[in-house]
Amino acid sequence: MLLASLDAYVVVAILVDIVRDLNIPINHLERATPIVTGYLLGYVAAMPLLGQLSDRLGRMRVLQGSLLVFAAGSAASALAHSLAVLVAARVLQGAAAGALLPVTFAVVGDQWDVEHRPVPLGVVGALQELGSVLGPLYGAVLAAVIGWRGLFWVNIPLAVGAAVVIGLTRPGRGPRPEQKVDVVGGAMLAAALALVIAGLYNPDPAAGVLPPWGRWTVALGVAGLAAFAVWERRSPVRLVSPAPGLARRFSATLGASFLSGVALMVTLVDVPLLAQTLYGKDALGAALLLARFLAALAVGALFGGILARRLGERPVALGGLALATAAYLLIEAWPLQVLSARHHLGPLSLPRLDIDLALAGLGLGLVVAPLASVALRSSRIEDHGSASAAVVAARMMGMLIGIGALAAWGLHRFQSLTARLTFPALPFGGASGATSPDYLTRVAAYEQGVRIALHTEYGEIFRITAVVCAVAAVLALALGGVDKPGGSRGD
Repeated sequence: MLLASLDAYVVVAILVDIVRDLNIPINHLERATPIVTGYLLGYVAAMPLLGQLSDRLGRMRVLQGSLLVFAAGSAASALAHSLAVLVAARVLQGAAAGALLPVTFAVVGDQWDVEHRPVPLGVVGALQELGSVLGPLYGAVLAAVIGWRGLFWVNIPLAVGAAVVIGLTRPGRGPRPEQKVDVVGGAMLAAALALVIAGLYNPDPAAGVLPPWGRWTVALGVAGLAAFAVWERRSPVRLVSPAPGLARRFSATLGASFLSGVALMVTLVDVPLLAQTLYGKDALGAALLLARFLAALAVGALFGGILARRLGERPVALGGLALATAAYLLIEAWPLQVLSARHHLGPLSLPRLDIDLALAGLGLGLVVAPLASVALRSSRIEDHGSASAAVVAARMMGMLIGIGALAAWGLHRFQSLTARLTFPALPFGGASGATSPDYLTRVAAYEQGVRIALHTEYGEIFRITAVVCAVAAVLALALGGVDKPGGSRGD
């Protein structure tokens, strides 16, 4: 699971190296977006089906098979010499990785009772978030030594070794081959998500929020999701099947997970961009700045499980989302010179950027274990794999749709804010004129205009993120309380 998490984030650090090697112009980085979204799309689309397969075929078989396919996708990524091949290989990697987190959650559901389950779920969630902390750094360090292709070759012995360990430990429930798998529902979900992502991908953000085909493609994707929902209601075999009477609680869990994924992806993308475009940080400096958020995310995931066992899932999830809402409102109000801004709390004077990012990460981390725990106790024990997959897939769908919507709206918004800004033309006199005080003043005014536009765009995005977290907090009210000792594992 940690291996899959690392690979989801490792591309952030090596994306520039990849696009250069594949001869993609550096000023058209949007063409490389499918390298990231392809992995996420495969991850989300395959997750519900693989979670259900683990209920039917056994946890060990699905974990081992997924690791071996992950190794094959890694080899294809390392050998890729075109963008299309690399994206296809990343989709394969993502599809295989889609089993690892939800099936691991399901193993916890199999081996711990309701009362003791939140703590190991918090440990698992913390390891998942640790991948986001270490991924960019892991990628940057290894790529400097063995190149970006070497990163994918390293995955192969690690994946094979993990498959061997799983064979020795044989975790989770055994196979139940008499049960069917909803292949049709899985295919419908994958196709609908692919249409939404294709519609949000805009190679020319200056022309509009969506590409010419975007409106209709997104509409078809939404219609496909609606058709999937209808299928799930009528099909005798379902990808998502909450226990009788708990559909409302289960739906609230999925909604809160989806919205927390949106907030997470906004932060993962925008904070490094803000650091590099507004504050002049290099890639390493941007990664270190984001590390404040990511470290707090992992800590929050661990303590979310501990607190959920003591206080119950609903208050911990609600508190975490309320904290995240407040944090994003603080981030939305960052001044242009936030690197020197401080929070003054009595005698204490604390760096504003560090505190605000840490609060946002802590808040989003706190919800991981409670949501996973509610999903497990809102389903029958024989459906733990499907339930775990559903809640993780909802979060990843939020991340996937979040990055597409963010790129589409954010790039267009920046273009509109800078539409009237033009770089000053060189005055007569060539190089000598370029050093004149008047020309330098106009260049400084242009650069300040760009900075103000960026600052406005980022502020608006984080304000929207605060609203997203607030809506998720409202959904958390429907999660219900923690089960009492001795209660049914499925209630």
